[in-house]
Formats: sequence, C-alpha cells, structure tokens
Amino acid sequence: MAFFTKPATVSRDAPPTPIVGPLIAMRNIEKVFETPAGRTYVLRRISGEIQPGEFVSIMGPSGAGKSTLLAILGMLDSAWTGEFFFVGHPVHAMSHKQRVALNKEHIGFVFQQYHLIDDLTVAENLDIPLSYRNVKRSEREAIVADTLDKFGMVGKKDLYPRQLSGGQQQLVGVARAVIARPKLILADEPTGNLHSSQGREIMELFKKLNSEGTTIIQVTHSEENAKFGHRIIELKDGWITGSEGPVG
Repeated sequence: MAFFTKPATVSRDAPPTPIVGPLIAMRNIEKVFETPAGRTYVLRRISGEIQPGEFVSIMGPSGAGKSTLLAILGMLDSAWTGEFFFVGHPVHAMSHKQRVALNKEHIGFVFQQYHLIDDLTVAENLDIPLSYRNVKRSEREAIVADTLDKFGMVGKKDLYPRQLSGGQQQLVGVARAVIARPKLILADEPTGNLHSSQGREIMELFKKLNSEGTTIIQVTHSEENAKFGHRIIELKDGWITGSEGPVG
C-alpha cells in the first residue's frame, strides 16, 4: 500500500481535513556524524509528540541541535535513525520521492534569510507553492489575490524582493508558507534579521494563524518569541532537557 495519496487540489473554500491522533510522533530520533575522533551525536534519543493545533517553541544554545531537528521534521534531512510519523505516515520507511511529496502537500517553511526568489515579483513568489500542487492557473491567481489582500500587500504584488524592507520580505515569506494551507509551519529564527517591532508583527501573525488552526513549530533564541507558543521544548547537546507548558 502506498504511504501517501496524490496531493489534493487546494481550494480557498474547502475546510481543512481534521487530523485524528498526533500530527507528529517521534521515537528515539538520533543523528550522528562519524569523525576520525569517533562518533559525534547531534541529536540523542528524541521522542515525543506534537498535537494538531499546537504552537511549539524549540529553544537551546547554539549547537544544541535545534535547526537539525527542524530539518528532520521538515523532511529536508534523511540521514538519521529512529521512527518519525507525520499525519500517520511512517516517514522513516519512505523513499526520498515519497517524503518530498508529503513535504510539499503538508508543510510550509519560514526561514531567517527569507529565501525569496530575487527575479520573481511578490505575486510570483507566492504562486510557487501552488504550482507544486494540482491547482489550475485561474484558481492559483485567485488564491494569490486573496492572500495579497489578507496580508495587506496588494500594492506590492509587482515589486521584487530587493524593493522591499526586511520586514516586508519576511511577511512575503510567511504568506508563501501558508498560501497552500499547510498542516504545519516550520519557522527557523523567523525574526532573527528584523527590528523588534517588525519581529513582534511577525509573531502576532503566527499567533493569529495558529488560532485559525495551523500547527506551528519555531526555533528561537528569544524568550519573548517563545512565549507566543503553547509549549517550550529545550534542547542541549542534542538531548531534550526540558519541556514547559501543556501538551496539546
């Protein structure tokens, strides 16, 4: 039996499909590098669950394994051991092609460096995630128009990233991450390059998206940003050393 079905067409009006059980379940996830001096563990025995609708913050010092864990959850890293279930799918048993399809269907990313395509306009950057799915061009144009309106960027749709401020570029990055209505948003230091007021605007936007049902996992060094979430997971030297707040 196939691990996943063909990605469904994105609709502006269709309600999100309810998820039964945890969105993410991890069992003894480990990542290790072999070096001349021996094994270097980046992650050790990571286990736990993320429930649908949670807003989780992952914190810890530099080198703790935060971004590595986020890359594994986003299926960008396949060199690890253990068991990882996403929406019931056994990611650890999937092929690279199957993981890519699952990623494109369900996950949106927000990065510290924005990662917008310089040669595309704001509207064209927003269209990219929709182009990966079975969405007709006319419907994609309507979804992009709605998203531009929702994020207050109608007047900037024909501008290029270099013509925007850092805060505006990150706003486009968030809009691009959510435009296809993913089940999960992964954010890696999403306000790291922004002024405090711009950063708070992005975090308030995350809070609103989460209240509408989107699950969010962010990596952050900011205690203020972490408090926007429901729960804080602390990492140190690759181990989970603490968890604050309710589960689910």
